[in-house]
Amino acid sequence: MAERMAYFGLSVNMVTFMFYVMHKSFADSSNAVNNFLGISQASSVLGGFLADAYLGRYWTIAIFTTIYLAGLTGITLCATMKVFMPNQDNCDRISQLLGSCEPAKSWQMLYLYTVLYITGFGAAGIRPCVSSFGADQFDERSKDYKTHLDRFFNFFYLSVTVGAIVAFTLVVYIQMEHGWGSAFGALAIAMGISNMLFFIGTPLYRHRLPGGSPLTRVAQVLVAAFRKRHAAFSSSELIGLYEVPGKHSAIKGSGKIAHTDDFRCLDKAALELKEDVINPSPWKLCTVTQVEEVKTLVRLVPIPACTIMLNVILTEFLTLSVQQAYTMNTHMGKLKLPVTCMPVFPGLSIFLILSLYYSTFVPLCRRITGHPRGASQLQRVGIGLAVSILSVIWAGIFERYRRNYAISHGYEFSFLTAMPDLSAYWLLIQYCLIGIAEVFCIVGLLEFLYEEAPDAMKSIGSAYAALAGGLGCFAASILNSIIKSVTGNPKKGQPNWLAQNINTGRFDYLYWLLAVLSVINFCAFLYSAYRYKYRSEQKHGNDYEVMENKLYDSPI
Repeated sequence: MAERMAYFGLSVNMVTFMFYVMHKSFADSSNAVNNFLGISQASSVLGGFLADAYLGRYWTIAIFTTIYLAGLTGITLCATMKVFMPNQDNCDRISQLLGSCEPAKSWQMLYLYTVLYITGFGAAGIRPCVSSFGADQFDERSKDYKTHLDRFFNFFYLSVTVGAIVAFTLVVYIQMEHGWGSAFGALAIAMGISNMLFFIGTPLYRHRLPGGSPLTRVAQVLVAAFRKRHAAFSSSELIGLYEVPGKHSAIKGSGKIAHTDDFRCLDKAALELKEDVINPSPWKLCTVTQVEEVKTLVRLVPIPACTIMLNVILTEFLTLSVQQAYTMNTHMGKLKLPVTCMPVFPGLSIFLILSLYYSTFVPLCRRITGHPRGASQLQRVGIGLAVSILSVIWAGIFERYRRNYAISHGYEFSFLTAMPDLSAYWLLIQYCLIGIAEVFCIVGLLEFLYEEAPDAMKSIGSAYAALAGGLGCFAASILNSIIKSVTGNPKKGQPNWLAQNINTGRFDYLYWLLAVLSVINFCAFLYSAYRYKYRSEQKHGNDYEVMENKLYDSPI
């Protein structure tokens, strides 16, 4: 909750902080924040690797959450001490519109970017490990294990949503009433409190032992398969597929995995030839379980890859919709909501859906699908992707209406002036739709990756989801850069789609482009989901079970 509170608190407030305080353009500010969002998620692969290979999830969380706190402290100093900010004298609204305010010095921006990206890097050990570490606390031998796991991931995402809601409301209020330093300081204090609570719980935790470097095991399989690429499965030199004897796998923290028939080229890494009988090298002969680990990782890739498009839409909504809201009336009766509070509505819709999930959605879907939990994990991901398409289609329709309204009512060049007769609450439709999409897609994906990932690679599996989120953020930045470079014609005075003046730009064209890409992506997901087979559907022998006391150990 604290990490996501900081993540969303920075994603919304940092754009306006850079524009109003550091005097950067909206486009540059949005790209910097998109890069922060990307680093926060893409670096999760590193955190997942360290957790599975060497540190374990507990120590990975402990180290990286401390880095996160250090980054937030640095950002707070930047917003508090005048030495880190450009001169604010003679910088009124007109000067900001004209871009004539004194720009930040290069070293000031370097400091801000450094502490911002340190904060993003700190998420590397939080994103892939917290959900997996929480799921590790449940006993796999319990008959209610899957039910408890399902409820845990929903509760986990509910906590994440509460963090987002606090970021979009309380943190925004603190910023308006007490300034940027207090707002960013509140995020640092929240992270500090969460760290303290995490360490207090240390004696209570169950710990899955790290299983050695998963990347080394993957590399060994690839090298061994390449070295034996010419070996035939019918060779007279073939003894069989190699596996260690007994109940337990050679990989610490992992049970044995039964052989499957796909990706046969990788099976060559486990071909035991007569020459391998004496002291076989792990770079020439791997166990069936080791080969099946790699196969599983490869099988999983298409599913999180198909969620990258959803994360592109989420990233664009976080930054572009704030610019839309600046041109509209944010009054709700006599109450005027700050523009930066607008993204709270997806969080509220997520909170409502998760609260009603078991009482409404599961019974309704159970009648339709016959599935005991209402819908399978991949069905939930598919529902989320379908709803995300609806959200971006509506965004395109409304933005076209908003732009035409601004031009016809004389607001074409007043892009920071709110139009009193056009309510910003029309944005709630796209916000709520993307909130619904996020619930079904991300929660289903997290549960899917945890259950389907190999035993000794759970954090790597969870990192897939965060990596998809990070790639979505980077893809949004790249897409924005391409659009700015290929659209518009400066010589003819024609602005690009993402012009700083939103009323002369064409945000609606961007939304239509996202809609087309989302439809193509959804078709790819349907194909990938149709071909995927759950681990529970594959045959596992009794010899491949592992005793609980080998998987877990109480010492840290």
